[in-house]
Amino acid sequence: MPLINPGKLYSKEQATQLKQAFWTAFGQYLKPQLSADGLRTNWVNYKTGIKHLYFKMEADKRSAFIAIEMSHPDADIQQLMFDQFVELKNVLNSQLEEEWDWELHTTDEYGKTVSRIIKTLPGVSVFNQQDWPALISFFKPRIIALDEFWSIAQYSFDLFR
Repeated sequence: MPLINPGKLYSKEQATQLKQAFWTAFGQYLKPQLSADGLRTNWVNYKTGIKHLYFKMEADKRSAFIAIEMSHPDADIQQLMFDQFVELKNVLNSQLEEEWDWELHTTDEYGKTVSRIIKTLPGVSVFNQQDWPALISFFKPRIIALDEFWSIAQYSFDLFR
């Protein structure tokens, strides 16, 4: 695939294909990496096993982010989930080795109320293949650290199963 011109406008189909190509490449790159529990993992579509609780990675034309996202439709339950992460903040930060932003009851790109613990990488574009190494370097250690955290912490969320 040729290098992509970052200033170019793409049709919706081209944009979808480029994003898909990135996530496929990322998935292939991480495929040999086993989870903290020694299991094969779909890193791109990570399953926490808890409904309405996701480890989400997104990249667009201006930035990228990785987040723990709580999307339970009941705001009180969403807050309980968020509070459980607050209780585990020291464990999470020690796994991540950095501070993330904590957002209780924010709005996602679809106007839905969610709560997030998020880390953003500004100034990169998934549509510029020259940025792909930076995107992979951003996502890889963080999704692996989230998996290591989840291996330890998931039992604290059993009440949400």
